[in-house]
Amino acid sequence: MSPSSSVGPLGSGAFYQRWLGPLLARDEGLDAEQLSQVALTALGQASLRRRWPGVSSVLDGVAADLQRRDLRLEQVLFGCRFPNPVGLAAGFDKNGVAAGIWDRFGFGFAEVGTVTWYGQPGNPKPRLFRLAEEQAALNRMGFNNDGAQALLKTLDRQRLEPPGQRPAVLGINVGKSKVTSIEQAPDDYAASLELLAPMADYAVINVSSPNTPGLRDLQDSVQLRRLVERLRRLAACPPLLVKIAPDLDDESIDAIARLAYEEGLAGVIAVNTSLDRLGLAQRRLVQTGRTLAEEAGGLSGVPLRGRAIEVIRRLRAGAGPALPLVGVGGIDSPESAWERIVAGASLVQLYTGWIFQGPDLVPRILEGLEGQLDRHGLRSIREAVGSGLPWQA
Repeated sequence: MSPSSSVGPLGSGAFYQRWLGPLLARDEGLDAEQLSQVALTALGQASLRRRWPGVSSVLDGVAADLQRRDLRLEQVLFGCRFPNPVGLAAGFDKNGVAAGIWDRFGFGFAEVGTVTWYGQPGNPKPRLFRLAEEQAALNRMGFNNDGAQALLKTLDRQRLEPPGQRPAVLGINVGKSKVTSIEQAPDDYAASLELLAPMADYAVINVSSPNTPGLRDLQDSVQLRRLVERLRRLAACPPLLVKIAPDLDDESIDAIARLAYEEGLAGVIAVNTSLDRLGLAQRRLVQTGRTLAEEAGGLSGVPLRGRAIEVIRRLRAGAGPALPLVGVGGIDSPESAWERIVAGASLVQLYTGWIFQGPDLVPRILEGLEGQLDRHGLRSIREAVGSGLPWQA
């Protein structure tokens, strides 16, 4: 039996595919947001109690199932040691309830949030929809979260190791509160980051969600520079990355690459969800009866893959090899992760693909990357970044 067949005490992969796989194979059925909340509630309880003997033994079994250790996959980027290049994207664990255990699922890093200074309920439900046939999702969550002060308390309760001493790197993704004007946005972001900085290995400026009115205006180079300069003035500012939208034109992408270089940003995360329907405009949602062209929200998953790769390549060409890039959007296999890395991403993040494929996706990707290093005769994943090397079967 292969190492990734997941036969641990929770039957990680097999359990997921047997019981949850059939639910995720249909658009209808259990509400997507409700399913995520049930999972997060259980994970949150496990994270709080991860040192209890019974819980610890279960989590050790999950780790034995899903973790893959290989020094060739390690990297040090913006002062953080990443044990492997596969991370959990922001948006799943918005309130950081499972921050203490994401390493057990094989992730080299995890990003919590998006968090805002003011807690907010987000947009009306339903607001998260599966597109099972396309392995995609539509969401219009609207930065629903408990707020920065609640996040700090949640992370404190989990008694995390200090930054730099954790088994997986922890990023905190920060956004603008809906009630805050664009003019006051820098102070709003700064309030959250100043409070949470001691908990963060790195921080992300989210200016690209399509579900907060006016937020994407902050991707304008003048507005973004103003925001970055405000945050850089914080006394203990962690490494700062910015997360951008896939819908930017080439000129705007080039401007962000220049700004990242000039302002000394630690990196760029590309991309967020898309307002483009990517050929699915007439796809009808079972839950509402309306087409995607008629629905608000951002599209994620496999349909986003092509555009996400284009943006990574454009950023790499504009920023040069020194700026770390994080690729996200439509990564659901070892091949798609390798494709993003050789296009220029040092790290990749999973969300929609991980939901559909299950926890086995992480070890499958890591094993696939190891295999490609072997086939190309590379000594480390760093040599693959931006290399353009093809996937070899």
